[in-house]
Amino acid sequence: MEILKKYSLLLRLIAGIIIGILIGMLDNEILIRIFATFNDLFGQLLNFTIPLIILAFITYGISNLQTKSKNLLAATVGISYSSTIIMGTFAYLVASNLLPDLLAGKSIADITARDVNMSSYITGLKILPLMDVMTALVLAFIIGIGLATKGSPSTLKSAFEDFHSIVSLFVSKVIIPLLPIFIAGTFAKMSYAGKVGAVMSSFLMVFILAISMHIIALCIQYTIAGTVAKKNPFMLLKNMIPAYITAVGTQSSAATIPVTAQSIKNNAVKPQIAEFVSSLCATIHLSGSMITITTCSIAVMILSGYTFSITNMIPFILILGVMMVAAPGLPGGAIMAAVGILQSSLGFNEAMTALMITLYLAQDSFGTACNVTGDGAIAVIVNKIADK
Repeated sequence: MEILKKYSLLLRLIAGIIIGILIGMLDNEILIRIFATFNDLFGQLLNFTIPLIILAFITYGISNLQTKSKNLLAATVGISYSSTIIMGTFAYLVASNLLPDLLAGKSIADITARDVNMSSYITGLKILPLMDVMTALVLAFIIGIGLATKGSPSTLKSAFEDFHSIVSLFVSKVIIPLLPIFIAGTFAKMSYAGKVGAVMSSFLMVFILAISMHIIALCIQYTIAGTVAKKNPFMLLKNMIPAYITAVGTQSSAATIPVTAQSIKNNAVKPQIAEFVSSLCATIHLSGSMITITTCSIAVMILSGYTFSITNMIPFILILGVMMVAAPGLPGGAIMAAVGILQSSLGFNEAMTALMITLYLAQDSFGTACNVTGDGAIAVIVNKIADK
């Protein structure tokens, strides 16, 4: 029962996919349009919520980046962001070279051919976001850095803590539970248009590629850490296996912190450094999530007939690395934080967003495991810096 509870969202998403495919196969226009109506309204609600997620979580995360050693804080944040960006670039280079061939002949680009029969029953209702994604991001940084610099408790910081709690509650109690219906509607539409086979056969290839890159990324991170600390990288990585396995089971970087910290201590890292890095990096270091989101976004663009290049993907990766600060605290939080930049930077529409969410959540536990295991490599490097 505990395992089912941990993976309940994934199981509901799988059920949504199956139900959506079956509904599409019924070829019933009324049912399709009912789901299309829900997807239209939910999509607007999701777009309205994204800037709130960014403002609430990034402000909250940055305002709490406080430690007695500002040099160690700066070093840890710099290494974490660099690791996240490097792994995102690595994922782009691999996925952009392999996926076009792996996904050749699989396309949902002409899914709109029957859109006339898949339109929403409600067309006049518009839920407009309070601000766009970049405005929310800049505002979050201004307020977050200001609150972190101020240091002492303030009314504004207390207000943003409450705001963070409210947005988190809304996402966990409303947005996340409705995702399976949103996914069902998307797959019903694809099934109705005869395109679901191309999508399903593509999922496995993308899944295997992402996890393979997670493993390679960890080897790279620990090779660098081992070189800096003059230790055997494979022994360092071996000591982090308990953290990896725990993260696969919990699907949460935060819930894995005690095991992560102990695993890091087993690599002869000072206890205070281990506890500091494991707690901070659970918030700011999401290299595994970056690999998955970058890989899946390229896959979805290929399937949808969109073009991509290094000129639009690198800015996307750089901004996404910052957006990842908003991810912790939510199930599948990384993809929820990334939806806004996917839409504004890469032009994702409703169907593409639904595919991204499905692809990401299907391997969320492995991405989380890569995140926390990578934290151990950063801790080894920070420990060496602290010695100096």
